[in-house]
Amino acid sequence: MSNPPSPIPMELRGERLDRIVAVLAEVSRAAARDLIERGGVKIDDAVVIAPALRPPPGSTVQMEAIAPPVPLQPEEVGFAMVYEDEHLAVVDKPAGVVTHPGAGNAAGTLAAGLLFRWPEIEGVGDEGRWGIVHRLDRGTSGLLVVARTVPALTALREMIRSREVERRYLALVQEPMAIETGTIDAPIDRDPNRPVRRRVHATGRPARTHYEQLAAWSDQSLLLVRLETGRTHQIRVHLAAIEHPVVGDRTYGAGADPADPGRPWLHSWKLDFQHPITGVDLECEAPLPEELASSLRGLAEPVSGMVPDGVGAA
Repeated sequence: MSNPPSPIPMELRGERLDRIVAVLAEVSRAAARDLIERGGVKIDDAVVIAPALRPPPGSTVQMEAIAPPVPLQPEEVGFAMVYEDEHLAVVDKPAGVVTHPGAGNAAGTLAAGLLFRWPEIEGVGDEGRWGIVHRLDRGTSGLLVVARTVPALTALREMIRSREVERRYLALVQEPMAIETGTIDAPIDRDPNRPVRRRVHATGRPARTHYEQLAAWSDQSLLLVRLETGRTHQIRVHLAAIEHPVVGDRTYGAGADPADPGRPWLHSWKLDFQHPITGVDLECEAPLPEELASSLRGLAEPVSGMVPDGVGAA
């Protein structure tokens, strides 16, 4: 830690740790959460990675220095448009594109592409993440909603928190499911031994994933997955925890598979929500990218169930 321990000021006692760090370091809450979650904050000489923790009275805090954020530069980054109006957009992010800048990913991000397309979103949200309401992993393709105005951003974030945005994914996992429909309710925390990974652990944040098996082969299963919460790597961690890792997901233990598309077989397929400004019901869908559709076409007919119409079609 580059800064010495110091008492938490009286006016911040009882506050969440991410707010304490944000105020003391003079950074955004997002930057404070990032620092906390990567182990850069100590409370009373112990590393704490829970942004929501409220330190007890009399605690000391010690933080690594946070470099000032590099201003986001607009770049032409490829993504497809699914819906757009003056308040928000729904985009289809390709696999391989990082949602916003982070450690080792300063350029070529979706956030830079959004700023290139809509320069006016600068100032909507957090520095370097203008317009970003939620995220997808780098290796995951599919739908994301983007705010173009502050009122839309505020409303959409609250809708995500209150579970008013229906997010449905397609995932091809290893092995048929013993229970075809179920819910995985297990907290997710950082893996202390591998900082880029997450794990199911009692110390983590609550996380809930619902799944339904659509089709099964002898060695794979195609799932419709619905998120109730939105933790980092949630679907991948939860499915690996029940011994059905996502095909192609080497990070969470997927083995060799003939359907491996060269990245995790995970796609944000459908996004349904009520427009926060106009009240219109929006139902958005992103077709499977070719590498996922091709991997499905390479499998035999399912042993049970069926692939939804249009999914995996040539």
